[in-house]
Amino acid sequence: MEIKNAITALAALAQESRLAIFRTLIQAGPEGMPAGQIGQHLQIPPSSLSFHLKELVHANMIIAQQEGRFIIYQANFKTAKALIEFLTENCCAGHPCDDLSASCSKDI
Repeated sequence: MEIKNAITALAALAQESRLAIFRTLIQAGPEGMPAGQIGQHLQIPPSSLSFHLKELVHANMIIAQQEGRFIIYQANFKTAKALIEFLTENCCAGHPCDDLSASCSKDI
């Protein structure tokens, strides 16, 4: 992941409603959720929800797919994984570690 993409993704997640939306979609799994269900679950009004969904789609943190009359939103697991890898790529002084808390000899 390039630094520009990481900054865009982190900026999109650095807002309470957008972070809640992203976490909800992570929990929903690959099936995702329609916008109305996300809004009801998080009690976000439709006008605000559409703005936040647009920002997350723009940052490539979620994917919007048309299914009939509905748009289903899914977490972009590929981007989420790339962001985590970007943030931890120099972990443990460059030594590979599977579990950040157990394998690293240095405190993070």
